[in-house]
Amino acid sequence: MIDALLIAVVAAPPLGALLVRVPRSPGGADCVNIVGASISAALALTASVIGVLHGADGLRGSWFVLDRAGAAFLAVTAVVGWCSAVVSPAYLAGQGKGMFTARRARAWYYTAFDLFWAALLALVLVKNLGVAWLLVEATTGTSALLVAYSGAKNALEAGWKYLVLTTFGLAVAVLGILLLFAGLAPHGGGLSTLDWQSIARHAGGLPHQTALFALIMILAGLAAKIGWAPVHNWLPDAHSEAPPPVSALLSAALLPTVMLIAWRVVLTLGAAGEGHLAHDLIIAFGLASLAVAIPFLWRPMAWKRLLAYSSLEHMGILALGIGFGSPLASIGVVVHLAGHALAKSLGFYTAMPLLRNDPSTGWRPPRGLARRSTPVAVGVGVSLGTLSGLPPSPLFISELLILAGGVAAQQPVIVALAAVLMALGFLGLAHTLIEALAGEARGHRWKSGRAVRITARLTAGVSLGLVALTVSAYLLVEAGIGASLMGGVA
Repeated sequence: MIDALLIAVVAAPPLGALLVRVPRSPGGADCVNIVGASISAALALTASVIGVLHGADGLRGSWFVLDRAGAAFLAVTAVVGWCSAVVSPAYLAGQGKGMFTARRARAWYYTAFDLFWAALLALVLVKNLGVAWLLVEATTGTSALLVAYSGAKNALEAGWKYLVLTTFGLAVAVLGILLLFAGLAPHGGGLSTLDWQSIARHAGGLPHQTALFALIMILAGLAAKIGWAPVHNWLPDAHSEAPPPVSALLSAALLPTVMLIAWRVVLTLGAAGEGHLAHDLIIAFGLASLAVAIPFLWRPMAWKRLLAYSSLEHMGILALGIGFGSPLASIGVVVHLAGHALAKSLGFYTAMPLLRNDPSTGWRPPRGLARRSTPVAVGVGVSLGTLSGLPPSPLFISELLILAGGVAAQQPVIVALAAVLMALGFLGLAHTLIEALAGEARGHRWKSGRAVRITARLTAGVSLGLVALTVSAYLLVEAGIGASLMGGVA
């Protein structure tokens, strides 16, 4: 039964990509897309609930593993994908001439979008490192097309940069995977040798140098796709040039989902005696990402580019939580993942009315939104206030949990340095938030168009989700399930 459900989770978006080509009118394609996305999200959320309720060991099958952490990542990917699918018609309605003719634009957009989403959903579920690598590579092709969708010069350049740099990183990762496969070959099993449980079971028998080089190459290669500094160069351009619904899926789903693979690599190869090095390497990526992001968060910049550098900051915070490895830090990672996804997606969705009513926000920061559009101002306030870690947002709680987890892991120096960097990030985003809402307004008050109305509805939904997540963070800590989040790969 669970096999059939999870196959449906992965198969539903590609089926929607086929069906969306049937209607002849743009409105018909939009309706098919929303219905298909709703079914896909419902299936994924159902599987996520089953994964959470099943217990600490998680669910395992012939091709999948679904533990509590995986269930959380699956739910986030489902929600963000559904929201992006719902707002895509509003984006496409205002889209001018792009890479495709008007007659074919919707079909190509929805096809690439659904295939990208399907690869992300499958990536959370697969139990084999080799198959996971193939899926990560599959996300590159579909998402690069979406990044360059507008056909603008900067978008084409961003899509090409994203394609080249992430493919190079994944080439490094595949060399590490091949090295690991060769080291585990004496245990037999063919491709199943790279199953998460198989790696954890046999990693202790790997030669030290084999385990060391495999670990470094896999994590360094995946870091390029996650967007960790110093291999993050594609991230600001891709996030700022992609269509807003795609930017939300890139930042809130793609980056964390690939990070889940890195987390599982750390846990499974840790059995080879390289656990200490793996955690130190992840912490180094986290600190570097925070340190690189902070100066940009203090600079005035275009709205979507600001959100891109915020993604770099938050991927660094998640890396610290994974690197600390304590139960409290693990709970903090899951809470931070969900809170970041909701707030960041809302931030990118507000870019639609921002860019439509004030195109100058494509190259300079927004100002005086409170006097120009109340719904957009509230959306920006909820998004940026949450991303800054303003109390009592769930990201404030998750950052405290991660820092407390670092103390529990006996990393006081790293915790102190991370706390300073997080505080600097808060100050930079808080200043930007004040300027965006109460700064000097440019232009007249905006009319309540379709994009503005969608932003208002999403802001209400996201606000409720953030409140629920804040309560859930407390319940997770009380339940003390942090140590069992990754039971499926043990």
